[in-house]
Amino acid sequence: MQAQPSALSASSFSAWARGRLFGLSPKESSFARRGFLAHNEGARRQLECAGETFVLGYREALEACDLGALAQRLSRVPAEFAGFAFEGAAMALALLDLLLPWGRGRWQAFNVRFGRAHVYMIHVGFGWAMARLHRRVAAKPARLDPLLGWLAVDGYGFHEGYFHWRRYVERRAAHARLGGYARRAFDQGLGRSIWFVKGAYVPAVAEAVGAFSSARRPDLWSGVGLACSYAGGVGLEGMRSLRAAAGEYQPQLAQGAAFAAKTRLRAGNLSEHAEVACQVFCGRSATDAAAVTDAALEGLRDEGGLPSYEVWRRRIQAEFQKEVVER
Repeated sequence: MQAQPSALSASSFSAWARGRLFGLSPKESSFARRGFLAHNEGARRQLECAGETFVLGYREALEACDLGALAQRLSRVPAEFAGFAFEGAAMALALLDLLLPWGRGRWQAFNVRFGRAHVYMIHVGFGWAMARLHRRVAAKPARLDPLLGWLAVDGYGFHEGYFHWRRYVERRAAHARLGGYARRAFDQGLGRSIWFVKGAYVPAVAEAVGAFSSARRPDLWSGVGLACSYAGGVGLEGMRSLRAAAGEYQPQLAQGAAFAAKTRLRAGNLSEHAEVACQVFCGRSATDAAAVTDAALEGLRDEGGLPSYEVWRRRIQAEFQKEVVER
């Protein structure tokens, strides 16, 4: 009889996988270990805490023998960082599904039974697993939500930028295994990683994004806006500086902030920095910015060769373009 998805793995395999194959430890998220820019101590602590919580969720999922028990342990994480814990757990469950010949379906079962409040982060975590195993990403994500599946490619891009930033951020390499719209979704995650790599230091973030070709900057700025709004790292003045630095890409910055607001509101963990970011980038409250993402879903479908996910993003950006013009 096939093992139920709730039976994650034997403890012996979990220990081996964690220590020998994957090797993720809390130290992996330290700025010193990664070589990230540590311009501001407060920003460093905030972003390192996000990474440490991700690793916590990852390790908890590898060691858990029951999905319900896993969800209960993750529920003890401070609300502001809970999404990172679910993201890490999703990465671990996806890895187990991809590597083990028995008991597959852990990721999907966790998503359906316990992860709907964190569905965006759980799809991003799936992308981490794909990147960790160097799996090829299809032109259109399979076996995932038709709309949110692109967040897995976003997660792939964040992973590569976070762990291989010298290649993907400094040398601005394009991923050789990606084509079509997947390259754009990759850049959205890469933009998020730039926020971490540059330690939320606005001049360095703007310089890094500006070094890319003009064709790649819109997606990168979208990722920056999401990371700044969701993970934090700067206050009101820093956000105002980031908005000015984005220039013509302010609608993309705002769209990223709106995504962050929707993600947090769905999970019931809206943070002060997400609220402030929406007011600065979107010109409205986090609740109203998230409502824009919901309204843009009406009648959504693929259009003009673009996947519905990109059509969704463009509708949101068009709405915030009005805010930029009116300022």
